[in-house]
Amino acid sequence: MTKPPGNYGITEQHIEQFRNDGYFLLQSALSPEQLALLRAEAQFSIDRMDAQMDALQTDMIGISHRNRRYFAANVFRQRPALESFLFGDLMAELCRATLGQQAHLFWEQYVIKCAEGDMRFSWHQDSGYIGHKVKPFMTCWIALDDVDEENGTVYLLPQSVSGIRTWVKHEREPATNDMVGYFGREPGVPVVGPAGTIACFASTTFHRSGPNLSGKMRRVYLAQYSEEVICKNDGTPWENDIAFLDGGRIVAQGR
Repeated sequence: MTKPPGNYGITEQHIEQFRNDGYFLLQSALSPEQLALLRAEAQFSIDRMDAQMDALQTDMIGISHRNRRYFAANVFRQRPALESFLFGDLMAELCRATLGQQAHLFWEQYVIKCAEGDMRFSWHQDSGYIGHKVKPFMTCWIALDDVDEENGTVYLLPQSVSGIRTWVKHEREPATNDMVGYFGREPGVPVVGPAGTIACFASTTFHRSGPNLSGKMRRVYLAQYSEEVICKNDGTPWENDIAFLDGGRIVAQGR
């Protein structure tokens, strides 16, 4: 079997699955040092979100719900140690395998489900949160703890099963602020694996997650990259527009 350049276990079969199903998995892809780095900033992301909720005298900001689930974005702007991972060789190899020779960092966040929480996350495409059609981007969903169906892992709906390969307009769920775009009966494929497992999927691939019924937090680090800068309808960048790869070479200098 022919492998693309690099030593991260990304094979032609992975790339073919990404083309056909819109995702692939890498088991135990992180080094112990990378895993320790990402775990070290997880509590900071929770504390920062709690402080924002305190300031606004609320228990919900967007799709984050205090002591239930957290979506803490752009933590790297305050914790620059994360840039060594975001702009490192592993992420570069994943971008080359899925996006090609050009890549920009679009989004970064911690996604944390608290212990014994009751919150699910509804079926959606990551493109569904943009609000308009954009060129598909790529998500790296990185498990910082062992993940299974008990602790609220992600479920992926293969594009070959759904038949959906383009952006779909989503509806907002009032109680949770979740955007929902799939209402079918397919259960999806659960991502089960040890800490350091990466689910790499297209922004047009539907996914969901169940509640965390375990006695421990389920921590995930999520990084998203786009081939071109993703813009709002007025032409300004939707979020980050940091060039990462140019002609396949790492050019990011961090911010």
